[in-house]
Amino acid sequence: MQTIELLAPAKNLETGIAAIDHGADAVYIGAAHHGARANAANSIEDIKTLCEYAHKFMARVYVTINTIVYDDEIEGIRQLLCQLSKVHVDAILVQDMAIVKMVNDADDSDTLAYYKGRMHASTQTDNRHAEKVAWLRDCGMARVVLARELSLDEISSIHRQVPDVELEAFVHGALCVSYSGLCYASQCCMGRSANRGECAQVCRMKFDLVDDNGDMIVSGRHLLSLKDMCQIDNLEKLLEAGVVSFKIEGRLKDITYVKNVVAAYNQRIEQIVAHNPGKYRRASLGRCHYSFTPDLQKTFNRGYTSYFINGRQQGISSPETPKAKGKPVGKVKDIRRNFLTIAGVESFANGDGLCYIGNNGDLEGFRVNRVEGNKIFPHKMPTDLRTGMTVFRNNDKQFESALTGKSAERKIDISMHLHSMPHGLALTALCHGADSVTVTMDIEKVEAKKPQHDNIVTQLSKLGSTVYSDYNITVDDDVCSMFIPSSRLSDLRRAMADALDKMLAEKSMHAHTAPCDRQQGSKDKLPVGIYGSSHYLYNIANGVARDFYIANGLTSPGSAYERTRIPGATVMQCRHCIRFALGHCVKNGGTKPTWKEPLTLVLENNKKFGVVFDCKHCQMNVYDKNS
Repeated sequence: MQTIELLAPAKNLETGIAAIDHGADAVYIGAAHHGARANAANSIEDIKTLCEYAHKFMARVYVTINTIVYDDEIEGIRQLLCQLSKVHVDAILVQDMAIVKMVNDADDSDTLAYYKGRMHASTQTDNRHAEKVAWLRDCGMARVVLARELSLDEISSIHRQVPDVELEAFVHGALCVSYSGLCYASQCCMGRSANRGECAQVCRMKFDLVDDNGDMIVSGRHLLSLKDMCQIDNLEKLLEAGVVSFKIEGRLKDITYVKNVVAAYNQRIEQIVAHNPGKYRRASLGRCHYSFTPDLQKTFNRGYTSYFINGRQQGISSPETPKAKGKPVGKVKDIRRNFLTIAGVESFANGDGLCYIGNNGDLEGFRVNRVEGNKIFPHKMPTDLRTGMTVFRNNDKQFESALTGKSAERKIDISMHLHSMPHGLALTALCHGADSVTVTMDIEKVEAKKPQHDNIVTQLSKLGSTVYSDYNITVDDDVCSMFIPSSRLSDLRRAMADALDKMLAEKSMHAHTAPCDRQQGSKDKLPVGIYGSSHYLYNIANGVARDFYIANGLTSPGSAYERTRIPGATVMQCRHCIRFALGHCVKNGGTKPTWKEPLTLVLENNKKFGVVFDCKHCQMNVYDKNS
């Protein structure tokens, strides 16, 4: 039976617990440093608490240590890994091969040996080819997080060629325009490395597009800003392609975003499991009950795209704005001096955020100050709003309020059976989807004056403060005739819950992928042809990683871009193609462009980037044109 994991982001402990409560089978969270999101760091104590909570449901906690590492940081990484092992994290996501070498070189007495079989290759390691995935498996990776740009056919091909490694795929959230791990635009422009968790999001900025004659092709548009990914309608296809973990992006997103998105995907996965009995099962335990109706349109989004999952298609970018547009709620019907009306079926509330595409092509917005029937009174009346324009709601006040506070409850169904033994009672609890436990209690057997069945069931079913829900309770006839004080039944119930907690925690700590047979030093394993002579693309920022690559066949490895800036270097490799987006990809049925290439992208601060269309590989490369 194939296991399905829904993997959610956790900015902090509170968000991580909320993700579990709303249906996540696993969460990924940053530690104190080197987590690829500098503003989402967490203490060891908080990660410990999250692990303890998640393991109650046999859910997992993965810690991101997926930045590149400098030489003077190696010892700090070692200490961090030792601390994380003590709180029983389930895996670490890594980019820097120094960490891989440290783990692989550890003997059984070394704390770092804990991570053998617990390493996941971050998407930052640029995982778009079967050769790379196979090499990472041989390096000891139990799982590989695939590049977001892959199609179903490409994912399926990787799984066929490398079936003995878990594949994780992003299914929802923000998209980087460059293949992850190979974007240096932020470092180039602002000295802020995306590979160090400090991305300045250059791709979300406005650009002019100019040809080689200096002629303006496009002025002031967000040409590299992509819509958000949404694969909720493609989950079964991804499962069939070999994906075992569905990853939601968003470790900087707020808690209401995580609640809503996790709940929506959890409900869809539960439908898939129900419609395919015996084929799929969830990676964790528990059923979720929500006090709201999940709606992906009502949470932060730049518009949705399925990206390249079904091949190249138009409409994957959002050139008018990098901000959230939200859900379309109707068209402007009437505009008066201080209010407007919108034709549609939606209702509005004070505090809603509404927006529209203005006459200049940019996204404009306003806050609803008050609502009277179908009249909407903005806090400040927009000046360029016209009748007939489509209005979007990018902040739904009532929906956000519904997600504030407790909005879900997750419970594990158990069946209990109370039966007698020579000197007392035994309570056996079967945890659906896991094992059973039995607890016993010595008690004098005294015959009751009246049947005790109803009271026994009542006392055993008081599971409110636990993560368990009574699915079925059976009591042997001879027990029903015994007088058992309610306090003793409560003691037995608590002992049973504690035993279940312990059993599930132990199963969680031991339920990880076995270490892969690694072939470190096999020179024919390293897919050196991917980057050719551009050795900076290997992101080698320390001596340990350099030694690792040399041992794996890389000759004369160069330093990471962050350590030695390379004039004219390629700073983005993109599957998104401006030529295609503008309708001029002849290969895909577009018209032949009249401009003279190469093209140049120009930021408002006059930083320039050259654009090269690699049609053979259906890829757009962006390179540094600044001296």
